[in-house]
Amino acid sequence: MRFIDNQNDRETKEGDKPSRKKPMYPVNSRLRNYLKERGREVKLPVSYHDLLKFTWSTPILDKQGNHTHWEKTSYDSREWDYIREGLVKIYAILKTEGDFSFITHLDVARIDYCSFGNSNPFRIRIVNKFNDNYDHYYIKIADASRIYGLELEHILSPNRITFFTCDNTLVEEHIPGIPGDVFIHQMMEAPETNKIRLAKEFVKFNERCFVRLLGDMRSYNFVVGITPDIEDYQYRIRSIDFDQQSYEGRKNLYLPQFFKENYAFVQLALTHLNKESIEQYQAEERTMITFRLASSRYRIKDLLDIMTHDKISTPEKMNQLKKELGEYMHSNAYEKCQSMGQVVKVHLKQTLRKNLLLVQKNLGKSKRKSR
Repeated sequence: MRFIDNQNDRETKEGDKPSRKKPMYPVNSRLRNYLKERGREVKLPVSYHDLLKFTWSTPILDKQGNHTHWEKTSYDSREWDYIREGLVKIYAILKTEGDFSFITHLDVARIDYCSFGNSNPFRIRIVNKFNDNYDHYYIKIADASRIYGLELEHILSPNRITFFTCDNTLVEEHIPGIPGDVFIHQMMEAPETNKIRLAKEFVKFNERCFVRLLGDMRSYNFVVGITPDIEDYQYRIRSIDFDQQSYEGRKNLYLPQFFKENYAFVQLALTHLNKESIEQYQAEERTMITFRLASSRYRIKDLLDIMTHDKISTPEKMNQLKKELGEYMHSNAYEKCQSMGQVVKVHLKQTLRKNLLLVQKNLGKSKRKSR
């Protein structure tokens, strides 16, 4: 996508919001088998349904006294011991592959519930009783489109993700970082912020989302990670919400640059990067995605084969998206797509075509030299 031609919602005033409520899509038998083969389906001691049995809740406010959309839950004493023990064991499954020898000094400090958004997650805070250090993870409804999003993130992005499913329950690790909207208000103008490097990372993040068709990346749906590096800082923008994996019909909803909530990041890129630099960073990101695709080609093929036969959107949205992508990419390759999974498969080939040819060419040279 050309940043230089960007028309953000602040100027166009056109709708940029995803659907208000995306339906949950069930995990079919083929996807379930894939999850079992990849070690993602495990037996969990507590389910999402169990956590819905809280007796009351109180709103959680931020440091400024504003509502956060999260509520602290409370459970009947008859339910609590069972839930607490199960949640500690789930944490051990996430962190130590089910080694329960360390759980005696762990406890559940808090269970929070969020009624905002599609997934209505529970946020579990686990505390170390020896030093009061704490960590979080999330329990949600197992939605097929979200699972596809998590797997594509794990395979095609520079980030690895740990998650597990058990029937209709999905468990996700916590992704650390500063929420994008908080970063804009508190750190964007800080003197230590390297705006050029941050702008570069936003361009790369924008490209990653578009190539694999991950939608709704408004600033509160991603986090910014900061790593000290020699004399400065490096930045990594990571998605924390995968509900909108190839669901929407509008092409621009798969490009973070078009959301008004991301206007500050877009302006940063347009101010500090010229057209040539932006195109360079886009090419770099597509090259890295291609290398990841090549190294995990069998896994991605298995996933996309299942995805192409699954229903994770509506026919109307699918037809709109393949039409808009075909016009933008100047290709009729999308016309025969019969599912959103097929659209993703074709789009990967179209966006990475040049890079895939180079990789295949280099692999051919390597094989000839080894003979």
